[in-house]
Amino acid sequence: MAPSSPTVADSERTALADLLGKLGPDAPTCCEGWTTAHLAAHLVVRDNRPDALPGYGVEQLGVAQPLSAWSHRLEDRLRESTPFREVVDRVRSGPAPWSPMAWPPVARILNTTEYAIHHEDVRRAQPGWTARTLPRAEQDQIWTALELFARRAAGRRGLVLRRSDVPGVEKRYGAGGRTVEGEPLELLLWVSGRRDIARVDVG
Repeated sequence: MAPSSPTVADSERTALADLLGKLGPDAPTCCEGWTTAHLAAHLVVRDNRPDALPGYGVEQLGVAQPLSAWSHRLEDRLRESTPFREVVDRVRSGPAPWSPMAWPPVARILNTTEYAIHHEDVRRAQPGWTARTLPRAEQDQIWTALELFARRAAGRRGLVLRRSDVPGVEKRYGAGGRTVEGEPLELLLWVSGRRDIARVDVG
């Protein structure tokens, strides 16, 4: 059986680990209050501590409670107790086989968005960054994976996402609402709340 080709989650994880290693622990990111050390620790905890996942879930809903405080406590412990290079190595190696984040259905959706978004969080916080041009196959994977973020961004007002790289392809969430056009990676950044760094057209 031929080996499967790398997924966007795989390639973005590797590229992000390379960038973290190059920049070191104190570089800025687009996540408010987080350096590269904070972001690296977050990824390792997310991948390998299932007890942290409920906290991340409620945080995505905009709810602050003890569950999310526990998740961040785990990140702080890892960051403060483990050399940055070792944390980056653990980012690169990905989740343990028993982790929910290693299950293929989860990886295709949640890891694709997680690593694509956080790779850009680091890239676009550095001086002189430029937008990347991703292959069509990778943009297609991101287009499929952005569904959860898009539904939350649409809310009650509705939303239309339109691909700028493929004529005539769009997704409509609810009735009416704004139309946002761009490449899938840029649309993902926009629906995930990173509207100041997403290169999109909003109509």
